[in-house]
Amino acid sequence: MTIPHEAVRPGRPLLLLPVQAAAVAALGLLVTGPLAHLWPLSAEDGVNRALAARRTPLVTALTDGASLLASTGSVITITALCVAALLLLPHAPRWRDAGFLALGVAGQSAVFLLVTLVVERERPDVRHLDPAPPTSSFPSGHVGASVALFGGLAVLASRRLHGGWRRVVVTLLLAIPLLVAFARVYRGMHHPSDVVGGMLNGACTLALVKAALLPQPRTESAKPDPAPSSHRARRAVVVRHPHGCDDTTAAQVRDLLRDHGYTEQRWAETTADDASGGLTSCLAESDPDAVVVCGGDGTVRACADVLAGTGVPLAIVPCGTGNLFARNLRMPTDPAAALREALNGQVAALDVARIQGDGIAPTRFAVMAGAGFDAAMVQDASPRLKERLGWAAYAVSALKHLGDTRMRLSIRLDEGPPLERWARMVVIGNVGTLQGGLPLLPEARPDSGRLEVVLLDPRGVTGWLAAAGFIASRIPSARRHADGAGERRPARGALEYFSAARIDVEFTRPQPREVDGDVLTPGLRMTAEVEPGALRVYLPARPSAPALPNPPETATPTGTPTEAALPVREDEPAMHEDPAREEALARTDARSHAVTPPRNSVPARTGAEGGARGNRDARTAAQ
Repeated sequence: MTIPHEAVRPGRPLLLLPVQAAAVAALGLLVTGPLAHLWPLSAEDGVNRALAARRTPLVTALTDGASLLASTGSVITITALCVAALLLLPHAPRWRDAGFLALGVAGQSAVFLLVTLVVERERPDVRHLDPAPPTSSFPSGHVGASVALFGGLAVLASRRLHGGWRRVVVTLLLAIPLLVAFARVYRGMHHPSDVVGGMLNGACTLALVKAALLPQPRTESAKPDPAPSSHRARRAVVVRHPHGCDDTTAAQVRDLLRDHGYTEQRWAETTADDASGGLTSCLAESDPDAVVVCGGDGTVRACADVLAGTGVPLAIVPCGTGNLFARNLRMPTDPAAALREALNGQVAALDVARIQGDGIAPTRFAVMAGAGFDAAMVQDASPRLKERLGWAAYAVSALKHLGDTRMRLSIRLDEGPPLERWARMVVIGNVGTLQGGLPLLPEARPDSGRLEVVLLDPRGVTGWLAAAGFIASRIPSARRHADGAGERRPARGALEYFSAARIDVEFTRPQPREVDGDVLTPGLRMTAEVEPGALRVYLPARPSAPALPNPPETATPTGTPTEAALPVREDEPAMHEDPAREEALARTDARSHAVTPPRNSVPARTGAEGGARGNRDARTAAQ
């Protein structure tokens, strides 16, 4: 079951930072004024003198390291490295996590500086072991900075790690600010109340920034009640990529499925010859209630190709390099968390795209298909770098192809006339966000009943910079029709956008091509057509996602998701508020009902192989 929470508008808690600064300043004025002669403040000088009289070389050396760790230069360097790691390393980027850490440290520093303008307090009357900056002793900037930095890392670790490692890492991180606090008093740089004020400043800043950028999940998952004995055991087919999904993740998947009533599990591993792990035969033999895919976009694409039109829902366990489909669906990056939230969520009918061309056996994709620069970058990415750097390996490969020759092409949208163009890259997308959160196709949405297309044709260094700047400027929100998103040719013409249900592209000479990160043979032609609502996917529950009328699964066992529309993004209006989207969904719904197949069957489509829209391919026929 799910327990809804009231949503908090992102960013609003940050408005309380000035209130926090005023409160810390008021506390400082009390400490240096009316309360200065009262216990325990009256005993602080004695504490400083006692510690100064008992200094030893070992403790002095240890506290020197702690004080240096919390110095301004160290805090800035460590924060920058951690933020870069969150944005660049594999299984990233985590923009909210990086923003939380950076803003926590910066916010604490801002409050500290404001308070020192109001509160004036001399440092303890003992020998100082560190240079004394010309600021008030209250509050301790070193302690506040260490709480914001290492406390922030502890918050992130508690959200991402599991088991015994989480306790060990969080405990070690939280111990650092305590060590810094002791060091500052021991070294004669602060009174005890100064370090307490620094801790309060850092902790309050973290709490406000966490509430603003890392809100609590909107649903709390509870272990489902056992299904009544009258229901048969639920069956699941699990397709596992042997390299992407390690044994620990596989064990977590097995346990989660069992907890949700999937006591009958059939596991299959992908191979170089069959990226779906023999899913077609598994469907015929097992008649599963769900298919769980543990792998990257290539594995998800192969399984989606088999499942489209069958009615069997797909659950994604992101274990690949990019995991673009899962990221675009706003799923957690942690594999176990993604499956847990999905199984406690809803089932949405999403679009897939069907692609074919010379040298391309008709197949489906869920993310993007591309030709030119995009495909060459994917083709030349080093497997060793992908293993070590994750998706960042594609950026390294891209540098090799910045100077590639432009290609001449003809693009036809639906039944419109062919359009002649020059470009370095063409990308057709069912979803629009790349690694790093880059919104290459800001209008793309996998329940729109349409595909989005972008042609990239930068001219020289200024063209590349204009294109990169336009895409990067969309990162914070990727909001529709904002800041030029609705322009057909933004970035000084370096980008050109189109939208259609069917796209035909022809090249004057063979070009490298790729589908969802899988490299295809170079060719002269590719045709992509959307299949609205053909794939049913488990998604985390979202209160903002309006349910479809008359959902087909209203009487399901406890823990079984119900049919729902794709969740809207926080920065988008709800789907029923967009008339254009409503019209597209109505067309999609009518088309889907017209060809709704029985379970585990695929609608037969007429037409010769490679001919008109909706042709039946070899893999579909095998089902």
